Order: sequence, then structure tokens, then C-alpha cells
Amino acid sequence: QIPNSLAPKLARHGVHIIGTTSENIDRAEDRHKFSELLDTLSIDQPEWREFSDLQKATAFAEQVSYPVIVRPSYVLSGAAMAVVHSSEDLEAYVGQSAFIHKEAPIVISKFEQGAKEIEFDGVAQDGMLLLYAISEHVENAGVHSGDATMILPPQRVNLETLRRLKIIARSIAHALDISGPFNIQFLAKNNRLKVIECNLRASRSFPFASKVTGHNFITLATQALLHTADTNARYQTVDLDHVGVKAAQFSFSRLKGADPRLGVEMASTGEVACFGQNAEQALLTALLAVGFRMPKKNILLTIGSLEDKVDMLPAMQELIRMGYSLSATKHTHEFLQGRGLSSALLYKLSENRSPNIQEYLEKRRVDIVINIPTHSTPRERTDGYYIRRLATDHGIPLITNVQLAKRLIEALAQEDLDTLPLLSWPGIVDRTV
Repeated sequence: QIPNSLAPKLARHGVHIIGTTSENIDRAEDRHKFSELLDTLSIDQPEWREFSDLQKATAFAEQVSYPVIVRPSYVLSGAAMAVVHSSEDLEAYVGQSAFIHKEAPIVISKFEQGAKEIEFDGVAQDGMLLLYAISEHVENAGVHSGDATMILPPQRVNLETLRRLKIIARSIAHALDISGPFNIQFLAKNNRLKVIECNLRASRSFPFASKVTGHNFITLATQALLHTADTNARYQTVDLDHVGVKAAQFSFSRLKGADPRLGVEMASTGEVACFGQNAEQALLTALLAVGFRMPKKNILLTIGSLEDKVDMLPAMQELIRMGYSLSATKHTHEFLQGRGLSSALLYKLSENRSPNIQEYLEKRRVDIVINIPTHSTPRERTDGYYIRRLATDHGIPLITNVQLAKRLIEALAQEDLDTLPLLSWPGIVDRTV
């Protein structure tokens, strides 16, 4: 991000910028200019405004309807960003000392619930798209891309959406006359695409895209910066014989008191990517590689909203079919009971009754915790927070995202952990164990 911010300043002092011009870098970086460019190209984007007045900010948030994403004007890796669900949350956010520049306005964007996030990594020369890779996030929008589980090539994005992604990316690359690397983040919902942002730099997913596709993105990007790339070469990055999954590595156990849940601020401290003959194999292998221990028998479920309970129902039915024993907090237990599914009732920490979640976690009588929280402010110390913290402190695997929980359960149902193939790079050689 630093070079992108420096480019216009250096250009003003007569320094020659190799690749995309400083003017076009600024058009991509400046929120207003990029928004105008998307409007000119008839490309959809989440509705947003910039405010320095709380009353006007609240009026806009109510107009587009909560939840909304709030951030300072200039952020890095999602720092100081938050999803707020009410006017009270918005006022509390503004009142916090989280701003990087107190005098800078805040940006409010409509938060698209239930939208899939898709990454487009590309290399262009003189505005012509040369090479690209499309990755889908397992988690819905609202999880920072550095923390998200990513699949390449995408497995659950239809052909029409893929075609439109490429058309939009080509249009933006041409409009900005890009020479070099770039990354575009998309939202997809009901087969409609919205552009979140375009970064004229190599993204953190460039190495992942290079390894999975077998094409060195940064080598070609360097050639494009120098205007020496072969414009006639053709690359295959969608129809591959293998699938790559990137899983994030977290260090919550070393951060005393931190809430181990995913959000718009980046929390991961590393990442691992693994191959599989399908997405399920690659997902399981990648999770094992970051130290995630797969459940053998006992699973604790605590799911906040009714919507998430209903969404998780087929997965919970699958867990019982596979022979897992389920424990659950009161409302999740009652939900399962009402649908003929058995689970053991565990009381929350605040209920001070036995059998209690605290004793189960401290004695490691649970193999994995699936805790799907409802929205809460970061400062709140809810029962859910203490469940997540206890699981982390006692080394029990924890999942806090509905989409990841469902994909993991699907993978466990389909694949045998003892016979996962090891696909090595390069050449993707199968060494089944």
C-alpha cells in the first residue's frame, strides 16, 4: 500500500513511475475518483458516502438500512473498520478513539449480508488483460480477505458470473490503462456483481494464484511493468485438474483476552495453501496444515440466530448421521429437539448450573466448538465470548463462521481423513497415503 500512496507524490517531483501511471494509480486509490469511474463504466458498487457529521451519517445509514460498514477514510488491513447494526452502535463507534486521523471523515458503506466475496488477481499491459485467476471465499462478505478461506479455481460460482467477472475486470484494466499487477474484490449475490475496490499492486493472493495455476503471476507482472510481456500467450487458470485451498493461521492463544472470531479487521498471522483432487480434500488438508484437529466424537454447538440455526440444520443432521455426539446450549438444544435431533444440554457459564460448558471445555470433553455468534460490539463480554476464549485457551478447535462450518462438515462426510492424497507442487504429483 505504501508505494501506491507514494507514487503520485514522487511523480509530482519528476520521478518516473514504471508501469501504470501515477494518475491512474490515484484514480484507483481515491475513493471518489474510483467510484466515478465505476459509474462511468456502468459497474455496480455498494452504496457509500463520506461524513464528518454524525447526524448526517446516521441518516444515511438508516436510509440504506443497517448493517453498514464504517471505517476511517484511510485504513490498512481493515484497521479500525467495523460492521455496525444500529444508530447506537454507530454513535459508539464514532465516540471511540479508534480513528487514525481524528480530523478525517468516516466512510459508511452498505453491508451486503449473505453476499459471496470473490477475488480477481490479474496482470495487464497497456490496459490489455494478459493473465488472471479467480478465487472464491468460503466465508461470506464481512471476513477480511487475509483471514478468509479461499478456493481456486472457484467451485460454486456459475459460468455466467465468471464471464461477467472477466468482462468487468477487462473494462477496469482498460479504463485505468494498467501495466502490471492488480487485484479486484467483488461481491456476488443473486447473480449480481458489485465491485468493492481495485488495488493496482500485487495482492497477498498472488503467490497462491501462481502456485495453483502453475503460471508465475509476478514474473509476467514485472514484464508488463517494463512493457515486454508477450501479448499473444494464452493461459489456462479455470479448467484445472486440481483445486487449491488457502487457510489462515491464527495466534489467538497467544493474545490474552482477544476475541477469537473473524471480522472485517485482519487477525491472521500466517496462511497455508494445499492441493486436492477436489475442494473437500484441499480444504481438509489445508486445515490440518494450520494445526486444526479434526473431531473424533464430541462436538459442541452454540448458534446464535434462528436464521443461522436453520442454515446449519442439514449440516447438523449430517453430523448425527456420521455418528458424532452433539452438545448444545439451551436454544440450540431446543431447536435440535424440535426437529427430532438428539443433543446433550450444556448450560452457559453465566447460568452457573451443571453440566456446564466451562467444565466440559476445561476437561477437554469436547473435540471441537462450533460457535456462531450474533452481532455484538467488540467490547461486549458475552457468554459466547467466554466460550470462544475457553476453547482457544484449552487448545480446542473453534469455528465461528457458518459457511466454513458447513463446508468442513460436507468435507468430513465425503472424504476419508486417513486416505487424503498428498498432491505436491510442481506438477501436482499424487502421493496417496
